[in-house]
Amino acid sequence: MKGKTSLFITIAVVAVVFLFFPAYRLFFGVSVGIGLLVAGILYLRNKYIPVKAEDVHSDKKPLGLG
Repeated sequence: MKGKTSLFITIAVVAVVFLFFPAYRLFFGVSVGIGLLVAGILYLRNKYIPVKAEDVHSDKKPLGLG
């Protein structure tokens, strides 16, 4: 399954689970809330304290592996 079919199946499964398992609704709500909080914090941090080019290290393998 690819593309839109998988998306629709996933949405249908989540909707069915929402209907039949009330605890899932609570877990999903808390998870979305935490996700939005973290995303907001990261957005504001990067907006007011942006990453500079000199902050990014060019060493792609700092442990020397691989």
